[in-house]
Amino acid sequence: MKYLIQVFKPIVALAAGEMGTVESPVPGNKYFEPGGIFLLISNLFMLAGTIGGLFFIIQIIGAGYEYITAGADSKKVDAAWTKIWQSILGVIIIASAFTLATVIERLTGITFLTPKLYGPN
Repeated sequence: MKYLIQVFKPIVALAAGEMGTVESPVPGNKYFEPGGIFLLISNLFMLAGTIGGLFFIIQIIGAGYEYITAGADSKKVDAAWTKIWQSILGVIIIASAFTLATVIERLTGITFLTPKLYGPN
């Protein structure tokens, strides 16, 4: 019985507040405050735009290489042009999404295109 008391004594003391409090490792975490969902959406939106832009660059470089190495093969040239046009269309869609988000932001007054990353100082 003494052993059980020794084991559970720190737990009871912690519950009673005798050992101090446990604080978040990131003080002032803005994601859990009111409006934090819009901050999270903003960060995810910007991350998706960045990944889309990087993918566009990789696709354009790959399609350009395919176009250069196609030679006289019309099927390879057509495939390269298709990839180039699809990449350009993808960037236009990404830019349109950012434009639409800006219009919604201005109409509603809810700012979700201002990403802020919080972390330890």
